[in-house]
Amino acid sequence: MAIVIIRQDNKIDSWKKALIAKAPDISVYSYLEEHPKEEITLACVWKQPVDALKQYPNLKCVASFGAGVDFIFKDKSVPEHIPITRVVDPVLASDMSEFVLALILSYFKNLNNYKIDQSKKVWQPREYKRISDTTVGIMGMGVLGEKLAEDLVKNRFNVIGWATSPKIIPGIEVYTGDNEKNTFLSRSNILICLLPLTKETTGILNNKLFKELPKQAYVINVARGGHLVDEDLLEYINNGHLAGAGLDVFHEEPLPFEHPFWTHPKIHITPHVASVSDIESVIPQLLENYRRLTEGLPLKYTVNREKGY
Repeated sequence: MAIVIIRQDNKIDSWKKALIAKAPDISVYSYLEEHPKEEITLACVWKQPVDALKQYPNLKCVASFGAGVDFIFKDKSVPEHIPITRVVDPVLASDMSEFVLALILSYFKNLNNYKIDQSKKVWQPREYKRISDTTVGIMGMGVLGEKLAEDLVKNRFNVIGWATSPKIIPGIEVYTGDNEKNTFLSRSNILICLLPLTKETTGILNNKLFKELPKQAYVINVARGGHLVDEDLLEYINNGHLAGAGLDVFHEEPLPFEHPFWTHPKIHITPHVASVSDIESVIPQLLENYRRLTEGLPLKYTVNREKGY
């Protein structure tokens, strides 16, 4: 039994060294090197090449290096009987929460506008927003959404949530399903998308949704680029209904040079950095699931294939 790492970035060696350091008794390979494919039972992946998993006849589990698994479901070669796991990590959740809080406060205090003004040597004081006057709506009340809601409440924000299935979170009013979505949206001065990307949530940030938000609402997407209909966001910002947006994820990454988001003064873009899996924090749960796999025990953090998360 062995582990293979499949990533399309420059982090394979770092993850491999960390796994070996924590578990020198386990064979760990990069998919780019020669390795015994019949020995691989666990594939740890992040945006793997399509069909990359077909070459492992004894594969027993596919583990995402992050909280998201949508890229795994896009690969139709992943056998349906093989369990898929994801990362559930307090460090990842805390990083996400800090990032979103920074985006909100930057928007509140006009920091992005002042940076643009600085580049033009323009001195222009602006009105700013206050926490007490704002309701933050979080779409997606999983581990990341709950942590963000908790931290926002600690910072005196009024917070509401929306989820596709019922959630009970102490101190947070959570709306559920399509019947309650418009009520949730109508109260959200800032809308944050933390939904998993599924067939049902693809394109959910569209003109129909934006229309239900209060005038001058601000949209933050830190989930997946597939949630957003880019053209609809541009329309609703340009017509004045939305105040702007903070975007960390996109349909195509890196964002193409010609995309209008790059130069739009009311759209703040960042290169998918809201929360990145921390090696030291994530390695223990990957290894625990590997041990469970070898011992025939139930795996932790398995994904529901029907729900897509």
